[in-house]
Amino acid sequence: MIVFNLACNNHHGFEGWFGTADDFAQQAKAGDIACPVCGSVEVARQLSAPYVNTRSGGKGADESDVVTVANAAHDLRKKFIEHVLSNTEDVGRRFPEEARRIFYKEVPERAIRGTASSQEVGELTQEGIDVMAIPGTPALPGKLH
Repeated sequence: MIVFNLACNNHHGFEGWFGTADDFAQQAKAGDIACPVCGSVEVARQLSAPYVNTRSGGKGADESDVVTVANAAHDLRKKFIEHVLSNTEDVGRRFPEEARRIFYKEVPERAIRGTASSQEVGELTQEGIDVMAIPGTPALPGKLH
């Protein structure tokens, strides 16, 4: 697998995993890669730091290393989601409307979360309103009702 740093034409950065560089090129040309923030399919590779193997003996990562990285990424995602859930108000489908009201100072500033379509996220971004899309359901198994 190859991991590429990518960005859409709206300058939203994200990463993509591909079997080969050719796989990326074919998917990008076909419009099969979309920005997770705004949904744009105009995506380009960005500069990436090279991989440097620091293990002695010149061997690559073994299976236990991969599991450790996966577990660390899962733990980090879990902590991030817990932080978001604990420190934001859920406004549901009213998210675009509430984000605008906060941005235009019609209501007091506060941290919110909710649901918005990729089109709504794109419109908010064009207005200069900073939003972050979090793919998937932000509910943790231990937090379900």
